[in-house]
Amino acid sequence: MKIFSMTSAALGVVLTAGVSFGAPASATECIAPSAPGGGWDFTCRTIGRILTDLDLVEGNVQVTNMPGGVGAVTFAMVANERPADEDLIVATSTVGITQIAQGRYPAPVETMRYLAMLGADVGVIAVDDDSEIESLEQLTEMLASDPGSLVTAGSSGAGGWDHIRLLMVAREGGLDAVGDVRWVQFDGGTDAVTQMMGGQIDVVSTDLGEIAGFVDSGDIRVLAALSDDPIPAFPDIPTAKSQGIDVTGYNWRGLYTGGDVSDAAYNEWVANLETLYNSEEWQTAAVESGLIPIWRGGEEFSDFVIEEAQAMEDISRDIGVIE
Repeated sequence: MKIFSMTSAALGVVLTAGVSFGAPASATECIAPSAPGGGWDFTCRTIGRILTDLDLVEGNVQVTNMPGGVGAVTFAMVANERPADEDLIVATSTVGITQIAQGRYPAPVETMRYLAMLGADVGVIAVDDDSEIESLEQLTEMLASDPGSLVTAGSSGAGGWDHIRLLMVAREGGLDAVGDVRWVQFDGGTDAVTQMMGGQIDVVSTDLGEIAGFVDSGDIRVLAALSDDPIPAFPDIPTAKSQGIDVTGYNWRGLYTGGDVSDAAYNEWVANLETLYNSEEWQTAAVESGLIPIWRGGEEFSDFVIEEAQAMEDISRDIGVIE
């Protein structure tokens, strides 16, 4: 059994949640580290159903909801009680990795083995259609020369994912003092855009899915999509990468398994998930839920997660979210 030390806050989350760390399930199980509903629950239930439909597992996939600590309770349980359980997969996302990067989980990101990303909302950087800012280059130059001159906003607080991915773009564009960027939190991307159209906000960082209607109507100008490739539904939006800013900002959905799972079992999971990803069932389910199907699997995905966590940690420290 592996025992990982926990911060008092993380331990308190586990104890308060009252989780019983029982014996491993004998059948395939997917844990959603949240209450029913939402992205992690969708990930487990949809992937679990399709794994069964495609005969990639024996029988039905048991879906277990284990809320607590924005995924920290589940992470602790897997690390301590089921690190080698080859029948266990766990839903994760950009949100979970952000929590790890900010020290809110009981062990580092490398504790687990990351299987695959299967879809994502794509982050975008947008301005009003009447804004004087006409390109990502112009925006990054303005932020680098005078970071306090613009009011930026999104649907997360300071240190959240919308904020961090904007700062990643700004830092890649030459800004050193990322903590000087002015940030306002709204309850959603729609609210942020509405305020931007009213002149109170200069720049919005959010998921495209939240503001696609404003893009369709022409009320805003999207300076960059934070994706590897152009978004199929909006092929005219340039990526940040194509403009010399090597940043992606996916709010991705994926899965991990325990850190002691064998290479053979890990590779089998990756292969089965790639089969699932390429199926009509997953492609349809992802699009209908507002996701863009995106595949990263195996070691490529593991490397991506570790690099993303490091980038988030660095920026979180720069802006004072962590010491």
